[in-house]
Amino acid sequence: MLYTLKRCRNVLRVTVKRERKPPKAHTSRHTAGRFKINTVNRIAVLGSGSWGTALAIQFARTGRPTMMWGIEQPEIRAMARARRNTAYLPEASFPDALQVTTNLDEALANAEDVLIVVPSHAFRETLQRLKSSSLPLKHLAWATKGFETETGKLPHQIAAEVLGPNLQTAVISGPTFAAEVAAGLPSAVSIASADKENAQRLAEAISTDTFRAYIAEDIIGVEVGGATKNVLAIGAGISDGLGFGANTRSFLVTRGLMEMTRLGLALGARKDTFMGLSGMGDLVLTCTDDQSRNRRFGLGLAKGAAADEVRKAIGQVVEGFYAAKAVFSVAQRLGVEMPIVEQIYKVIYEGVSPREAVTALMRRPLTPE
Repeated sequence: MLYTLKRCRNVLRVTVKRERKPPKAHTSRHTAGRFKINTVNRIAVLGSGSWGTALAIQFARTGRPTMMWGIEQPEIRAMARARRNTAYLPEASFPDALQVTTNLDEALANAEDVLIVVPSHAFRETLQRLKSSSLPLKHLAWATKGFETETGKLPHQIAAEVLGPNLQTAVISGPTFAAEVAAGLPSAVSIASADKENAQRLAEAISTDTFRAYIAEDIIGVEVGGATKNVLAIGAGISDGLGFGANTRSFLVTRGLMEMTRLGLALGARKDTFMGLSGMGDLVLTCTDDQSRNRRFGLGLAKGAAADEVRKAIGQVVEGFYAAKAVFSVAQRLGVEMPIVEQIYKVIYEGVSPREAVTALMRRPLTPE
């Protein structure tokens, strides 16, 4: 049985036929004005990495028509042919409701919701692509985590700057590894929006027997948690890579949560948000499991490898590499004390050795907890 491609209403679909050789894959090149896709309540997922693919699979599991967009034509063609993301999630097959494309207008056509799942350094560019599209945008959400390095802005600030302040938006974050979501293992996230009904609507759209979404209104807190935990996970990786054990890891996680909370409060977040899924939950996950790229990055640094060398070996975006610079810069600007983040920044960008960084933390003046 061989996979072949058919074009159906300008959407890539994979069917199964008995043939000696599969024809070459192709993507639609129609313009927005010629789209005739009749779908109900469709969602466009922009970003075809591991997390974008996992979320697209999860939405499609509910039976909701889902279009995943990516910019790399060879990768998208491979996904269309195999009906799975062979590069990042090879074990997870695509539900029938999930299709893929490299044409942004095709992805956006008739979409009720647009979900951005790209690395933080590509977030603004993706928003600008949306702005340039001739198609209307109804609801926008993102699962992108991180401050913008150059400006120190959070995703919701960038979205308002590029698309205007009146668009209905939401952010998805929480303790979730893409492979486990794609495999259908029980998972939970937070969905935050200034409009409670919008968060509730999106939560209902993605929740299943194995995936639960909680709603929140603290967009700042959810975003700060998602950005800062990546930096702290690097620290946990460094600690374990140096062989310092469970005591040290527990210390880093606990005090890291305090640093995350301080920064969030300085930016206008609510304290209790950091005790939830997008705060403590995501922090514990990324600091304690090697599925975390940020933790693996820290493990590599502890072995004495250069940052670029470790990133290349990981082969995917390590958000904490960018977040370390951005979080440290924002903390400095606001006068927020974040000693763990500061030492991780120095290891990555100033050449301080991991052992020297740990020693600097332990020798800080004693203070009340």
